[in-house]
Amino acid sequence: MPVQLLEEAQVPQVLDVIAVRAWCSLALEALGRDRAEIDAINVYPVADGDTGTNLYLTLESAHQAVEAVFAGLEAGPEPAAPALPEVMRAMAHGALIGARGNSGTILAQLLRGMAQVLAADGAGEGDHAGGADADALRLALGRAAEAAREAVAHPVEGTVLTVATAAAEAASAADGGCREVVRAAYEGACVALDATPGQLAALGSAGVVDAGGRGLVAVLGALSEAVSGEAAPVRGRGAGTRARVDAVPDGVLLECPEDEGAAGPAFEVIYLLEAEDGAVARLRTRLDALGDSLVVVGGDGLWNVHVHVDDAGAAVEAGVEAGRPYRIRITHFGLGDVHATHAAAPRERAQRAVVAVVPGDGLAGLYREAGATTVPDRPGEPPASGELVDAIRRAHAREVVLLPNDAELRHTAAAAAEQARSEGLRIALIPTRSAVQGIAALAVHEPDRRFDEDVVAMTSAAGATRYGELAVAERQSWTMAGICQAGDVLGLIDGDVAVIGGEVPATARTVLDRMLAAGGELVTLVLGEDVSDEVAAGLERHVRESYLAVDTVVYRGGRQSALMLIGVE
Repeated sequence: MPVQLLEEAQVPQVLDVIAVRAWCSLALEALGRDRAEIDAINVYPVADGDTGTNLYLTLESAHQAVEAVFAGLEAGPEPAAPALPEVMRAMAHGALIGARGNSGTILAQLLRGMAQVLAADGAGEGDHAGGADADALRLALGRAAEAAREAVAHPVEGTVLTVATAAAEAASAADGGCREVVRAAYEGACVALDATPGQLAALGSAGVVDAGGRGLVAVLGALSEAVSGEAAPVRGRGAGTRARVDAVPDGVLLECPEDEGAAGPAFEVIYLLEAEDGAVARLRTRLDALGDSLVVVGGDGLWNVHVHVDDAGAAVEAGVEAGRPYRIRITHFGLGDVHATHAAAPRERAQRAVVAVVPGDGLAGLYREAGATTVPDRPGEPPASGELVDAIRRAHAREVVLLPNDAELRHTAAAAAEQARSEGLRIALIPTRSAVQGIAALAVHEPDRRFDEDVVAMTSAAGATRYGELAVAERQSWTMAGICQAGDVLGLIDGDVAVIGGEVPATARTVLDRMLAAGGELVTLVLGEDVSDEVAAGLERHVRESYLAVDTVVYRGGRQSALMLIGVE
């Protein structure tokens, strides 16, 4: 077979799960590469230079969710690829919970719109379980554009909404298969992007295209490459506005003209909200009266709310009345993320701080008492690198020790550390794989000694701590200890399943015995909210009677913590 025909035969004629996974990776890579350029041309609706960063962090969360789906199935007794509906739902949900800024929130809704079509339920499984054909892709891109417009209180032309609509219209008019549809969508988006300076005065005055639309072009280019196997063509410079965009130096923020957008609300407020549809409809009306740039995306009880207001407290109170807001972020334009309704007075940087990812509110309190800045690690919602960078900035120190406390967060933590170093901070990443290792590191932390010495001591303490965990199996699966059934209690040691039991106390005792067989002086138990005080007392008694020279300390992990964490030093 000729080489060209062979290559064409390898290109999928549908958008399948492999293509979606590749799309996520390629889009994240593209936004990472173009982030500085997109930030530099961000002049609308607020010239705060963060559109590229917000899009990157939003897609990073979507990428993590997709990879988690694949990792869960690949770890089973019979590794298999997930179905397209499951992957698309994960991608949309990941973007929703990680959406940042106006542009990221709209991107999350675009992905949700696509998922509504590509993950449509049929007879027990998605109609596109094996992959989406060209017709499905046309419908998905059309629904994405519609959903994004529906989410914005007052749509404005010349923005990412215009670019999304043009992409959908071009895809709808395209003949051929998936390759031709996604290429048409990309090219239609490029043409629409070039026209945005003539549609929005702020862009025309600054000589730039819309930053959100530029980000969407990068995402659609990645989709085209994932489906066709060929990188999307780089469009040549057009006259005037496009040439001026390409000439913007890295890191230069173009200011919005004084007659547009110079005087606006002082705060950007973003939060996730658990609420019913009716309450969200009332919330939209109230927030629309409070400010502008209102975008509310989501559904099925979980929403992401974004608005620009002068009264940040009122925007949060409106969320409280509608349901349960959390992950609340309040940014004062020009002052950065303040997490409050007033700006704090400038303060001098501390010499050293510790930033730690912590599961459960109980452990978070313990870490804070020890002086650490904490980042929550909620079940199914691992923090993105942007959240870790935000925490490093909040710590306001020249030197920072970062404790990820989870083996799965090593790459995320490394990315955050690299970003912080680029801002001039001195960062040490200690590869803690469990919160109990973080506790051991904090116990020897001395901020007054030399940084390198402190890092070595903390690293040594964490490395000398074996870690275990008790969890409940969610489904039948193959493990290092054999096949477990749904509902079994699993005892993990250093990340691997070592014990399969039927009840918590007996499984915990077995795990303790195996861990203490290699010696130890101190046992740390972190109990989830479902573990009783009687169980804790029984385990303390077991250690005291069986290992005379070993002490035991017990902490409450609180809500959203693991069933039980065990540390042996």
